[in-house]
Formats: sequence, structure tokens, C-alpha cells
Amino acid sequence: MKSFFRFAVLALVLVIVAMVSGLTAMRFAIHGQEVAVPALVGLTPGEAERSVSGLGLQMFIEREYYSPQVPEGKIMSQLPLPGTKVRRGWQVRVAQSLGPTRVTIPDVTGESEHAAELNIRRRGLDVASMAQVAMPEIPEDQVLAQSPTANATQLVAPKISLLVTEAAPPQAFVMPSFVGQPLGSVSRTLQDAGFRLGNVSVASIVEAPDQTSTPGQAGVATPPAPPVQPSPASIIVSQFPAAGQKVVAGTAVSFVVR
Repeated sequence: MKSFFRFAVLALVLVIVAMVSGLTAMRFAIHGQEVAVPALVGLTPGEAERSVSGLGLQMFIEREYYSPQVPEGKIMSQLPLPGTKVRRGWQVRVAQSLGPTRVTIPDVTGESEHAAELNIRRRGLDVASMAQVAMPEIPEDQVLAQSPTANATQLVAPKISLLVTEAAPPQAFVMPSFVGQPLGSVSRTLQDAGFRLGNVSVASIVEAPDQTSTPGQAGVATPPAPPVQPSPASIIVSQFPAAGQKVVAGTAVSFVVR
């Protein structure tokens, strides 16, 4: 029994040692793949690329900024910061300096979107973002504002954001009920409200059979009555769009009258 107990304890110790050895080896393997990010600020992109590639890292120029302190073409900031431990294959993002500002911001307010873009790109700048707003008093496709403003001196990035007008959405209404009203007055109401009169048709009338013929005599054929034409005095019995529906200005409204 004693020898069995010793054997069990020895086996347990060996298992523990094996687990500790495995964890230690795994830790060394993981940390063996880590490297410290080098300092890239002040280097050219080529120098920075060689510095990181030798450590198994990658470099990506994420942004470009104007800077009176950092010469043009040099790295002015980086992420992760120098000394940070990262895995091999990690991407280091950097910002490159464009040097001091040497470009004049044009005034593109009042121009069309296309003309403003051409004016901006002709000066070596880019459009950063473009927002649109509906202004009923101002024509659509017109630059309403810009950032930075014209002739700005404290320019950080070579990009300009624009605010451009767009067509105002048509005004919406809730269709009222015109059933029971004369066609003439309703037509004038629609015209004054900015709507159009659509198709107007007359409700069909089912005629009663002819009772004038006597038994044994053939009935005399009655010629069909001419179709009834709608008039301003005709009374509306149904409409489309129906009452309660949402419509926009300029919608055609059709009626059935009697």
C-alpha cells in the first residue's frame, strides 16, 4: 500500500512539473515574438519603413498634417508610442508632415458642388466631408459654408469640409374628404392648394327594364341615352387618394361623380 501511495505522489509531482514546464515554454514563446516599437518621429517614411520592417512590423501613413516645426516629409507622430511591446506583424500608424502652410484656402461659398471641388483640388487640397441641408430660400447644389474659411492661416490638414444646399422635400398634407361636395368648388380648392385635378368619371346608373309594352306586343326598342358628362354641379361620390392619406403638393386627385 505504501509503495502505491509513493507511486501516486510521484506521478502527481511529474504532472505538475510537466504543466509548469509547458506554461513556461508557452510564455517564452509568446514573449519571444514581442518587440519594442522603435521611435519613428523625425525620420523619413523610407527610414521608418526600414526600421520597423527589421523588427517584423509594418508601417502605414494614416494622415498628413501641416507643421511649422516638423520639416516636410518627416514623421511627426506615431501610434503605438515608442517602447510599446507589440507582436511581430503589428501595424504602426504614423502621420507625415507637409511642412509649413503654403496654400491659400479659396472661397468656394456660392459655387456649385462640382465647381467647388474643382477649385479645391486645383490648389492641391482635398474635400474632407460634405454635408447637405435643405434651404427653401436658396437654390439647390450651392455651397453654403466651408471649413476652414477662406484665407484661413491656421490650417492643420489639407482638407476642406463643405455644406451644400439640397432641394427641399415637397410639403406633405393629409387628404381631406370631398365626398358630397360639388365638383366645381372642389376643383378651385385643389388648384389654390397646389394640387391637380385628375380623372373625373360619372358613376354608372342601372336603368329599370321597359314596362310600356303590353302582352302579345313586341316592345319598341329605346335608343341608348347619351353618356352623362360631369359638370361643375356634379356631386362627388368617391375620390382617390382617399381621405386621410398623406399626399404631397402637385398630386393629382381623381373623382367619381353623379
